[in-house]
Amino acid sequence: MNGGGGIPVPFLLFGVFIAVIIVAAIFSHQQEKKRLEELRQYADAKGLTFDEGKRRGYHSRYLEFDFLDRGSNRYAHNILAGKVGAFSIEAFDYHYETHSRDSDGKRKTHHHRFSVAIIEVNFPLREMTVRPEGIFDKLSAAFGWDDINFESAEFSRKFHVKSPDRRWAYDVLHPRMMEYLLSCPRYELHFANRRVAVRGQSRFEPFEFAKAIEMGTTVVEGIPEFAREI
Repeated sequence: MNGGGGIPVPFLLFGVFIAVIIVAAIFSHQQEKKRLEELRQYADAKGLTFDEGKRRGYHSRYLEFDFLDRGSNRYAHNILAGKVGAFSIEAFDYHYETHSRDSDGKRKTHHHRFSVAIIEVNFPLREMTVRPEGIFDKLSAAFGWDDINFESAEFSRKFHVKSPDRRWAYDVLHPRMMEYLLSCPRYELHFANRRVAVRGQSRFEPFEFAKAIEMGTTVVEGIPEFAREI
């Protein structure tokens, strides 16, 4: 049907669909430009370098963090680097791809994107991961695959903590630290070698980079002296 001699309805709907796609693409491009400009401004304000180009090999650069060594087509971009206070930091967006096949056997590509801030530490750390508790963690606990629990019931309920050294985990996650982390955004913390990584589940907004860096440096500063020697 052409609605009385006008444009056929299927063509009209197709035109509307194309227009929506174009508008969405323009909006997305503008938002990305705004984000990059805000990241540049943050870098300038903090005396950091900023590189929006793609840089590969970060999974080899930070071997202790296996979340950088997943999938294919891995790269870091929008990289902030330099000194914040007494700490050397590097923060960036990260991308990798995984693949699957649909019911027709067609290969589908899945893009995974998140942000991370890495803080260099001048003393050795034991391995530990602190992340928000998820539904699968609760199910695993029911089968005896539990994480480390703490005196704070609220902290134990909201965070999943794994470490081969429980004593060190208790030393680092002391009452003041638990209280601080409960007040923070729910980012993941990864401790290994002489680095702490603060990872988001998705890309950080520009202001979240500042919060992640602040969170990482505050956690490092809060590690007691007696827990800084292994």
